This record gives sequence, C-alpha cells and structure tokens, in this order.
Amino acid sequence: MQLVVARVGRAHGIKGEVTVEVRTDEPELRLAPGAVLATDPASAGPLTIETGRVHSGRLLLRFEGVRDRNGAEALRNTLLIAEVDPDHKPEDPDEYYDHQLMDLDVVLEDGTEVGRITEISHLPSQDLFVVERADGTEVLIPFVEEIVVEIDLEKQRAVIDPPPGLIDDRAEIASSRDDENSSGDDENTSRDAENASAGDEA
Repeated sequence: MQLVVARVGRAHGIKGEVTVEVRTDEPELRLAPGAVLATDPASAGPLTIETGRVHSGRLLLRFEGVRDRNGAEALRNTLLIAEVDPDHKPEDPDEYYDHQLMDLDVVLEDGTEVGRITEISHLPSQDLFVVERADGTEVLIPFVEEIVVEIDLEKQRAVIDPPPGLIDDRAEIASSRDDENSSGDDENTSRDAENASAGDEA
C-alpha cells in the first residue's frame, strides 16, 4: 500500500536541500537516508534520500542527483510516497496511520452517530478529523485525547466526547437548556473548541 509521507517545500540554501512537510509519525523510518520514494507527480521521481537533518525545527532533505537550488525548487509541492505493509501498525498503540482512520464512523459516547471520517488534516499544532455528516456538511474534530476517547478499528468507529459548540446540534441543545434556565436576561456563553490541547500518519 502506498502512503503519502511528506510534501516537498521550498529550497533551503544553494546545495539542493529542501524543506519538507512531514506527514508521517515515523519520519526516522520513512524519511531516512537511503529511502527510495515514489512521487506525485510521478515524473519527479522516484527520489532517493541522500541526507536528512533538522534545522530550526524543520526537516531538511537532499535527494540523490539534486545538487543546486534550481533542482530543489523544481521539486516544490511534490508529494513523497512510501510503500507500506497494510498490516503494519505504528509502535505506539495510540498512533494510527491515516488509512486506518479513513472512513471510520464517528459516534458520541451514547452511540449517537455524528458522521464519517473523510480526511485527516495535519496541522502544525494538531491533527484534525474532517467528518462528513449525513446532511453533507462537514465538522472538524481535533484528534486529541480529551475529545477522541476511543478508536475501535475492529468496529470501525471513533468515539468522541466533544465540548459544547464543537458539533452544531450539541450547541443548539446547550442553548435551549440555557434559555430554559435563564430568568429572562440574555446570557452569552463562550464556547471555544480551540482550547483543546494538541495531541499522529504516518
């Protein structure tokens, strides 16, 4: 099975190095010197990693045959693809490959259906589940322990405990409850789903 493990960014320096946006939890394995990676577009590869190092918190790679800035810039936005055994799992039991999470049903702890995972978005601060609901709308679920309380691959589901406001219908329920309990005065309740602490592909 082929998995995207990185995206090439801009050139770094004049000797052919490039920055990469890592999309794997195992960069030391997938992006190690000597690794041969397929590419998208296919015409850019395959690429063999010659050297790798971390600079200012970013991974820099140099590929065999790429010796100058022009060659490095020509690879910008190229996706790097590794061949992965579909039965292989990350060493950390709390980590998952993207392909294991795709299409999982997302449910609340009481079994209420929320939707289906259609995409994993890897941000610098945290990963997000892009969940498609039955009505075709999408909701973003931070993949953090406080919200995603269980991943059950056998049952093909992710169980979540979202804070009020993260999922629209829960926000509406909370608002109705507030209206019932209020004494007539308007109340503004701040619900900030972004305060969840950040909690990985693969």
